[in-house]
Amino acid sequence: MNIQDIRSMFPILDQEVNGNPLVYLDSAATSQKPVTVIEALDRYYREYNSNVHRGVHTLGTKATDAYENSREKVRKFINASSMQEIIFTRGTTTAINTIAESYGRDNLQEGDEIVITYMEHHANIIPWQQIAKRTGAKLKYIPLQEDGSIDIKDVEATVTNQTKIVSVMMVSNVLGTINPIKEITEIAHRNGAIMVVDGAQAAPHLKIDVKDLNCDFLAFSGHKMCGPTGIGVLYGKKALLEKMVPVETGGEMIDFVDLYESTWKELPWKFEAGTPIIAGAIGLGAAIDFLEDIGLDNILEYEHKLADYAVERLSQIEGLTIYGPKHRAGLVTFNIEDVHPHDVATVLDADGIAVRAGHHCAQPLMKWLKVSATARASFYLYNTEEEIDKLVEGLIKTKEYFSNGF
Repeated sequence: MNIQDIRSMFPILDQEVNGNPLVYLDSAATSQKPVTVIEALDRYYREYNSNVHRGVHTLGTKATDAYENSREKVRKFINASSMQEIIFTRGTTTAINTIAESYGRDNLQEGDEIVITYMEHHANIIPWQQIAKRTGAKLKYIPLQEDGSIDIKDVEATVTNQTKIVSVMMVSNVLGTINPIKEITEIAHRNGAIMVVDGAQAAPHLKIDVKDLNCDFLAFSGHKMCGPTGIGVLYGKKALLEKMVPVETGGEMIDFVDLYESTWKELPWKFEAGTPIIAGAIGLGAAIDFLEDIGLDNILEYEHKLADYAVERLSQIEGLTIYGPKHRAGLVTFNIEDVHPHDVATVLDADGIAVRAGHHCAQPLMKWLKVSATARASFYLYNTEEEIDKLVEGLIKTKEYFSNGF
């Protein structure tokens, strides 16, 4: 994997920010897009822009074929059994909300349990809070170890025969924790619960095999894996999806409409009401092609090296605290003593270095960490050790700037 060749595929990286070469360390928020994805979007709009599943004319047929070909690419990407199990959504948030509203609404009642963890993104907390309020179910949290990892014994102690849904992120967007999803799924199933996986931070970096994991649902977003914004995926086991009622209704998802009754199309289209995210799906298909050409295993190995290097370098800065386990995905979340993370990010930005600062849509985790916010540097296949060195230089500069009373 030649890093300079890869970087040349991302035109946005070849620019200056505030008079300095851009150092983009915020891929956990959204990744940059390679030329092949940009060209795929441009080609759709320039050459065969049309709605799908409607017209029989040439452009409509080309658009429909490209849209459904992307669905097949997603199916292969996560090793699902059927294209009927792949539903295009606006993103991870929409996918989890769909599960909560459709499956949760009809399968939860008072006294049932929904189990999640303290590290979850708000998108995997709030939908369960809302459905728990409406159904009378109880929301429970798997505790975390001191380093922010999960102990299987705690999962076994939290999940009971009253648990109906377990929903856990595969990779933490704050701590970089890689959770033992397969083992958690086994515990969920042993107790009669279904397993929902938030794969937003995993899909860009790890090979996901839904058959091997045996999860019941998986949600992820395209924009974090070199694809466009506004497109995501809901995977669900066919037997479960067939029993679920659509939460959004209207055009295209129907089979027959009478004055007072309607019937739905078969999977996956019954969950894709209205004009779907055509360009986004096509762009996601191009992103999957790009990632698979490079190889997810190669990407993961490279990111682990970057993360290890970053932890080693940042650990040398006095007064800097790093959060999360030793074995982590490609990100490092940290704080500098007596310097607010927003100030850290602002000073770094002046040097062209982009990091995330705030609660990272994980306020319960911030409370668990006993902080109000953190700074986060997240890495992807186009980052380099030299960029981490620039980050370290910028953090030392930031620390000195504020220690001198400015």
